[in-house]
Amino acid sequence: MKDFTIVPLKGYGEIPFGMSLDETVKLLNMPDFYEELNDMEETGNRSIYYEYDALQTNIYFEGVTKSVVACFETENEAATLYGQKVFDLKKDDVVKLMKANGFKDLTEEEEDGELRVSFEDAMVDFFFEGDTMTAVSWGVLVDEQGEII
Repeated sequence: MKDFTIVPLKGYGEIPFGMSLDETVKLLNMPDFYEELNDMEETGNRSIYYEYDALQTNIYFEGVTKSVVACFETENEAATLYGQKVFDLKKDDVVKLMKANGFKDLTEEEEDGELRVSFEDAMVDFFFEGDTMTAVSWGVLVDEQGEII
């Protein structure tokens, strides 16, 4: 993977939301670590977590019938968002950038010294410790058949 462009509600670089688990493995190979987070009995959901150390990225797959990419989490300093290196941005810069790109549903929550800045309409969370961004997480909703809702 050479493209580290975060595209809210669409995907990450050449990996779109909704890409199958098999297609993702063909593109990126097997992950360094993976875990099935099976919650079938309580919620009916099936989640699979793939960790790619070299990419500093985690991918979450959802769906019972078909497992597809539903969420990314990255700490990769090469990641960009709307043409800007996302990890170079401060909180106010992120808010301005997201609002300039049409996202308005902003919430902030602080817990244990970490600030989470979320845009619900983009399904994206930015995590900060002090002025430093530490991670970005973004995703979409997926039904049991592996279709994006």
